[in-house]
Order: sequence, then C-alpha cells, then structure tokens
Amino acid sequence: MSDDIRNNPPEAGLAERAAETRSRIEEKVRKQFAIPIDEATPEQVYEAVGLCVRDDIMDSWITWRTSTQRSGAKCVIYLSAEFLIGRLLTNNLINLGKYECYEMALRELGYDMATIEEVESDPALGNGGLGRLAACFMDSLATLGLPSMGYGIRYEYGFFRQEIRDGRQVEIPDNWAFGGAVWETARTDRTYEVRFGGTVEENWNSDGNLRVEYRDYQSVIAKPYDMPVVGYRSPYTGTLRLWSAVAPKQLDLVQFNRGDYESASADRELAESISKVLYPEDSHPRGKELRLRQQYFLVSATMQQIVDSHRRRNGDLRKLPDAVVVQINDTHPTLAIPELIRILIDNEGFSWEEAVEIAERTFNYTNHTLLPEALECWPAPLMRSLLPRIYRIIETIDARLRDRIWQTNPGDADLISRLAIIHDGKVRMANLCVLMSTKVNGVSQLHGKLLKTRLFRDFYVTQPEKFLGITNGITQRRWLAVANPRLNSLINDTIGEGFMRDWTKLEELVPYAEDASFRQKFDEVKRENKRDFATWLERTHGISIDPESFMDVQAKRLHEYKRQLLKAVHILSIYDGLVSGRITDMPKVSFVFAAKAAPGYVRAKDTIRLINAISRLVAGNERTRDAMSVVFVPNYDVSTAQVLMPATDLSEQISTAGFEASGTGNMKFMLNGALTIGTMDGANIEMAEEVGEENMFIFGARVEEIDRMKADHSYRPREVAQADGRLQKALEHLIDGSLPTSDNSRFEDLYHSLMDSDPYFALYDFDAYDKAFWEALRVYGDRDEWLRRAVLNTARSGYFSSDRTINEYNEAVWHLTPIDDAARFDEA
Repeated sequence: MSDDIRNNPPEAGLAERAAETRSRIEEKVRKQFAIPIDEATPEQVYEAVGLCVRDDIMDSWITWRTSTQRSGAKCVIYLSAEFLIGRLLTNNLINLGKYECYEMALRELGYDMATIEEVESDPALGNGGLGRLAACFMDSLATLGLPSMGYGIRYEYGFFRQEIRDGRQVEIPDNWAFGGAVWETARTDRTYEVRFGGTVEENWNSDGNLRVEYRDYQSVIAKPYDMPVVGYRSPYTGTLRLWSAVAPKQLDLVQFNRGDYESASADRELAESISKVLYPEDSHPRGKELRLRQQYFLVSATMQQIVDSHRRRNGDLRKLPDAVVVQINDTHPTLAIPELIRILIDNEGFSWEEAVEIAERTFNYTNHTLLPEALECWPAPLMRSLLPRIYRIIETIDARLRDRIWQTNPGDADLISRLAIIHDGKVRMANLCVLMSTKVNGVSQLHGKLLKTRLFRDFYVTQPEKFLGITNGITQRRWLAVANPRLNSLINDTIGEGFMRDWTKLEELVPYAEDASFRQKFDEVKRENKRDFATWLERTHGISIDPESFMDVQAKRLHEYKRQLLKAVHILSIYDGLVSGRITDMPKVSFVFAAKAAPGYVRAKDTIRLINAISRLVAGNERTRDAMSVVFVPNYDVSTAQVLMPATDLSEQISTAGFEASGTGNMKFMLNGALTIGTMDGANIEMAEEVGEENMFIFGARVEEIDRMKADHSYRPREVAQADGRLQKALEHLIDGSLPTSDNSRFEDLYHSLMDSDPYFALYDFDAYDKAFWEALRVYGDRDEWLRRAVLNTARSGYFSSDRTINEYNEAVWHLTPIDDAARFDEA
C-alpha cells in the first residue's frame, strides 16, 4: 500500500470497508444526537467520525498499555509544559491507514472530508517549537514502538488566540476544547492531591526515620485526561496524559447560604486557575505565583502517579530507574526532581542518600535555550512560601553542592556562585537540572557544543560524560502526509513506498533533481499549494495574496533574536528602492509573516505593529503595491503552518548566530521544498551539511565573530547604519511619521534599540542579508536551477525526521526495548 493514503487508487475491499464505516457513522449520529444522518450538522458529523476513529484505536491502546505495564517494560516519561499536538482526525486516520475508507464513507453520506476536517479545533496547548517538538516526539515514539507516556497540563484556554486590530496584537481566550474533546478519556480513577503553602514540620522518630507533617496547606486535585497517540502503521499506541486542576470542595454551602457568594467558590476559582491558561502573564507577583503553581502541579501529580504505579506493579521502588526514565523538556518541569525525592523520603521512608541516588538515575534534561533570561529562576521567598517542603529539599541539595565545591576548590567563591542552585535570592532551575540529571543534551550539534563551552562550562569540566547534542527532528507523517499530500503522492509515485517509516529512503529522490520531467511535476505541486494557501487566507482572514508571486515566509515565535525586525527593515529598504527607481527589476514578492508575541513582550508586539504598518505603506503606494505585498497572518498555529509551509518558496531562518538552539520550522520548510535563507545557527548548520551550502542562502556573522564583538565591545550599530545610506533611510521610517498607524504613533523604541545597542546584531548583518536575498531572487529567476535546489532540499531532509532523533535519544539516554516488531499493523 502506498504511504500517501489520500491519493491512492481504490484497492480491493475498500468499497466494502467504506460501506461498513458509513453505517457506523450513521449509528453514532443516531445514538449521540438522536437524529438521522441527513439532519446532522458538520460539527455533529465530525464528532461522530471522531468517535468511530477512537473506537478503532481503543483496542490497540488498551492492549499495549496493559501489556507493557504488566511486562515491566522500561518506559520513557516525557514531561513538558507544552504539547502542540495540532488537529488529530486526519493525522490519526493516516497513521491508521484508514483515510481513504473514511473519505469514501463521508462522500457517500454527502459530506466532504475537507469540510469535516475544518470543524476540529486546533488544541492550543503550546506556544511554538517546544510544544510542537514534544508532539512530534510522541508520534515517533509510538511509530517506533517505544513504551512511552507524555505528561502535560490540560490548559482550558491554552496560550491565546491572536487577533490583529488596527495593526496591533490582541489576545483572545482560545477555548480549544469547547463542546468536548473527542479524543480525550477522563480518568477519575487516577486523581492525586497536590499541596501548596502551609507549614512543614520535620521530626525524627526514635528509630532514626524522618517524619514530616504538613499543616494548613491548600489542596488541589489533579484530574487526568488521556489521549491516544497513534503510531504510523504500528501496533503500539502511546498515551498523552494531561492534568486538569479542580478544587477538593467545589462550594462552601455555609458561606453561600450566608450570602457570601464570592468566598463560597473562592477555593474552586483559585484551584482551577492553575490549568486555566498556558503561560499566564508573569510581570506581576500573582502571575509569577500562578506559573510556579502550574509547574509544581504538573510534576507533583505526575511523580505521585509514577511512584504509585511502580509500587503497585513492581513493589521495590529502588528499581524505579530500571523501569522508568524521565525526560525533562526544558526547565518548566524541573521541580519533578525534588518532588520525587520528597515522595521517596516523606511517603516511602527512604533515606536522603537513597532518594537522591534514585532521582539522579531517573532524570535527564533537554535544554532548549542559550538565553540567560530564558533559564528559569524563581524568587526564593516565593518558593519557600508556596512550596515549603520542596524549597527545604532544594536548600539541602544546594548546601551539599556548596560543601563539595569548597572541598575540591577551597576558597573559590566565584565557582560556587556560578554553580549554586540558590544564589542572590533566586532558585536556578537549569543548575538543578544539570546537577541532578544523568544526561544533559542540547538540541543541535552547535547547541550541544555551546552548552559545554558557554552555558554550563563549569559543570562540563567536572562531568564531561553527562553532556551531548541530539539534533531535533519533525515527524514526516504530520509535515508531509498531512500537510502536503500532493508532494507526498509525487514522492511515493517516484521512489515507491516507505518514507513514512524509513527516513533514509527519501535520499533516493536525489537523482530526480536532474530530471526535467520530475522538476516540472514538483513545480506544479508547489503552484497548487500556493493557490490553496491564497484561497485559505482569503476565506479565513479576508487577506488577498497573489498565488503566482514569490512566497518569502518568516513564520515562528516572535522574539528579538529571531530577527523579524531585520526582515522588516530590509523590506523598508526595498520599498525605498522601488519608490526611488533604484530597484527596477524584481519579480513580484509576497512577504509573509506569522508569529505570536508573548503578551508582556512589548518590543515583540511593537514589531507586529511595525510589520502591519509596512503592509499599509506598501499597499498605499502605486509604485510598490503591484511589485510586492506584506502580509501578517494572524493566530499562527499548527493548522496554519500546515497550509503555509507547503506554499513557501523562501524560508527565513535569520536568527543571530549562537542564539537559536535548533529550530524545527526550518526543517519543516525544507521537507516541503522551500529554500532557506539563514545564518549558521542552530540546525541550519546541519541542514547546510546535508544539502550543501550552495543549495541554501547562507549569510551573516558566525558565532565566533559575534562572541568576539561582545567580548571586546567593538560593535557600533549607529556607525554601521550611518555608513550605509540604504539602511539609514530605511531606519528613518521608524521615526519620521511615514509609516501609517491608526493613532499616528511611531516606532522610537525599535529605532533606538537598533541604533543604540542592537543586541542581536541585526544592523551588522543587514548588508550580508541584502546580498543573500537578491541572490535568492536571481536564482528564482532561473526556474530549472531553483527547482533543482528545491528538490535536493526535500531529498536531503530525511535526516531531520524525529524518528532519527528518537532513536538517538534511545541509544544514548533511555535504553528502551521496542515492542515486538514482528506483528506489524495490518489494516486488513
């Protein structure tokens, strides 16, 4: 059977299976909504279809979860604050091999599959690459048959829904689960109590054991919701467990009957705020407290459940690290480490040394950033007040670390200050992770190197064997089969089946870069995808775009180091060139941005406002409106990425060298046949190694050059701007009132951030970027050459499959045994 489930010719037995599926859907509609199928809305049909698919999954899910638990097979626990899973209906049908069957059944019922797919919400359980990586990893773990469970929070409103009003970002609550989530199963049999605040009293019994008593604490109940994670043609189904916070007592009836209605439900409101919103604004004390509550809530419920499950099935908790390995995805779940120690000492009677030794063998840490401000630090007084027992455990870890350092490096107070867990009134999560984990990995080879030489150098000197780099990956199921069925079909028709399970097979596409007939087909796929994107953009956002134009796309989380501002200033330079006549020969270009800015990140939100002002400026000038357009696509999410990435010609990956840990958007664009303009940063370096620098547009200062300028303070951004007339004129738009805004405001802060400090070297790289951009347009004008390079980018992208990434984690860190591969999934 071909890997492109959507576009295969009908096979034997398909009609019969479709007829059976049609009857099942009709029956679900009748029993779920008490109406015949011909009266059902698309929303009701979607729910019925989803429930049928869930029924298809359920037997495998129960079978393998039960068998792996009973067999004692070692399992990886993936702890993450985010799981940006995307819509599940199409993905699950493709992985099950049932897409055609359901598509035919719906067609016979008078419904279009595309319409039903659009009904599904895009779960807003993440912000960007961190959450999407976690989702890709869960897909690969299930596909490879590696026992696994993901643990996160079931945010009621997720991150936020972004709207653009008068050019500004406006955050709207995103109730992704409104109306019920088809894929969830509530597990009321697996609830756990999580405690906050109060006081803790430590007493030693006569037998020398520690007895800990908690008083006056606030309880919150963690209620789990499980989602199946369907592997591609795999007999194994993984599990994603998301915790929801509820109060032990929903209503104080005495207070209510006294008329004190607000107090009667206060505990419930406070408890349920924990799982209300992903990343609440933390620029104020209550926001910080809520974030800390969220993080402890996640890890406490998870670790309690893991210990409870292991004790019931295996008895001896000393063998926990042999049965479970916990991967901490960035620093958000760090408190899982002291929480496990707490459970083992307080609840299970372990000594300090035993509990710490078990924790050190259980946990591993993935670092995702080199930015010091992104390495979480919590105010010590807040943690002491909110989590008194956890803080006491961290204090003890810190004190013992300081003693060890003082013994090995007597008098070296500076070393202690760099390595300490608690320093200057703050608890440093990254230091705790590095100290207490078996392995610490970066997410690209450059990032892994920089962890050793820059961020965690002092730890690396004493424990070099602990550190490694494992380059991120993406699942080809989601980012080719689901996102780009046309290209998926072309690849399978050309090199045969297999890429969905074997990432190395895509390499067989390389010779076809020289095949004119294949390049023509590849070109038509891209053109059709661009037409689809233009249609979708008009239908969903009322924004018009020319599908025949050159699609230059920068889609990612908005942050200064990712340098959307560099791109915006460059567009202003092009605008000036077109108006003045300096630029006369340019193909029509659509500059497309898609990004969310964190609600409290003022400069990032100003950049969105700037991009929208540039869009109005370009559209308002007769010399520029027909030559280019600037589009900001609101509410960037997985579903948007799935329609945008297949349509992209040029992928903008222009972060300052040494700041992007890896990136995964760069890999998704590459897989879908876009060429990359980018710096030698993160995984861009390995992309260049795979496809060749000559098939990308590489520019800008390298890490060593950036580090040198930082060290000797030699960079003068204002002098760079004044030496380049084009750049200086483009920057003047930020302050001269030429940019149309709804309130006539200007962009002085952005201007001065570039001219006075430019911490991310945007102006320094401007000229190099300009040359690379025009080289990209030159190559685009040679259609055969552009297509040859585009085909090679797709052909060489297999290395960036998350299957390869997961295999590397398993070989170097987890050491799991795959389930029996002999019983491959058989649709028949």
